[in-house]
Amino acid sequence: MEQKKSTNSLGLAVIGSMFFIFGFATTFIITLSAKVKVVFTLSEFEAQLITSAFFIAYPLLAIPSGYIIKRIGYKTSLIAGLVMMAAGSFLFFPAASIPSYPLFLVATFVLASGVVMLQVAANPYATALGPSETASGRLNMVQALNSVATMVAPWVIAVVVFKGAGEMLDAAAAAKTVQMPFIVMGVFVLIIALILLALKLPEIASETGGELRKSIWKYPHVLLGALGIFAYVGAEVGNAGLIVNYLRLPEKGGLTIEAASRFAAIYWGGAMIGRFFGAVMLSDIKSAIRKYMFVAGILVLALFAGAFVTGNLTSAGAYEWNWKYGAFFLIIALINVIIMQIGAGRDTRTLAVFAGVAALLALTTALTTGQVALWTIVSIGFFNSVMFPNIFSLGVKDLQKGELSKASGIINTMILGGALIPLLMGKIADIAGYSWAFIVPAICYIYIMFFALKGSQIR
Repeated sequence: MEQKKSTNSLGLAVIGSMFFIFGFATTFIITLSAKVKVVFTLSEFEAQLITSAFFIAYPLLAIPSGYIIKRIGYKTSLIAGLVMMAAGSFLFFPAASIPSYPLFLVATFVLASGVVMLQVAANPYATALGPSETASGRLNMVQALNSVATMVAPWVIAVVVFKGAGEMLDAAAAAKTVQMPFIVMGVFVLIIALILLALKLPEIASETGGELRKSIWKYPHVLLGALGIFAYVGAEVGNAGLIVNYLRLPEKGGLTIEAASRFAAIYWGGAMIGRFFGAVMLSDIKSAIRKYMFVAGILVLALFAGAFVTGNLTSAGAYEWNWKYGAFFLIIALINVIIMQIGAGRDTRTLAVFAGVAALLALTTALTTGQVALWTIVSIGFFNSVMFPNIFSLGVKDLQKGELSKASGIINTMILGGALIPLLMGKIADIAGYSWAFIVPAICYIYIMFFALKGSQIR
């Protein structure tokens, strides 16, 4: 029993590292759209093509990845995904050297192909490494590690890609600022692949027989959950893709591109903090005192994280933390955990409440200006936090372990929302303005609320 628990813990640690890797890559690409818009003089719709090139890999490769996992196993699939990620990362070097936006899109797609393989394998792996009753808690934990990376990536862009680059550089010079981060990413994932190759991980059941494949399509909650993932990913990515250029508008904040990218980090940081809250509140921890001790620690993390990512290097070379914005971030985090209590530890109720609040915040973002608009768009990140793990775990609930990889393939296919909804929001922003674009994620969150209350109950 102890050996099995230890093996599961090792497996979960490895999966956590996978979530960190593809979280960093995903957010780096999304935030990069603001950069390529300037470098290649694109419309918002054209700039969002880089996000679409990333997320279009999901409908094309998610279901085939499920079949590949069945044949070669989860561990080999994870290694294959890491190698593909490295190949895509290294392609950005020639893409930036030319520079060529079409080659940027090709490199993005190759990188995304590796991420898809990782994600299709990693989500069911995390749910299988323990009892089904605590699957949401485990997924929230690994998603929290994913969110640490999603907060780090925009900050890296701010201090490495946007810092000092300005908007007066020619395309060649500006494009080359992205080369080093991608080279580092490629080397890092290759090292992780080698470590993974040497580890012995627990196996989970693979499918046997053709009936299992047929039965997946008979579960309405799987299909409705897949549509929930479409809405969630589309809304989250659409918000993130537009946030930098939105906050640069005079009436929405008038921030520099560097400062706006730091607020993009805050947006993703909210998801990080919220997922840590979710990992605690939806876990099997029985002691209320222990839970609230963890919550207090997460609130302290929120203060320091907010102060750090919104800080700046001084002329003397020291890093100046922004404690004012750190305090704002802490207050929003406290509101988030208070609202989470309405969920009473139930994944369906928590998902419904968070989706409703996110819809209201998106509408407020669309209808207001100044500091109110700035902080409402940033705050949506907190309420995105538990959506993916809760939608996913509700979507695969009551399935046998052998059915998980195909169900995961179907659900992950609908990450297509990250390819289509940002394009729709970009087109609306070009035609009617950025404010109107945020009506789209509000509609997405309303559907997620329906799934939580009704669609997830269908078996």
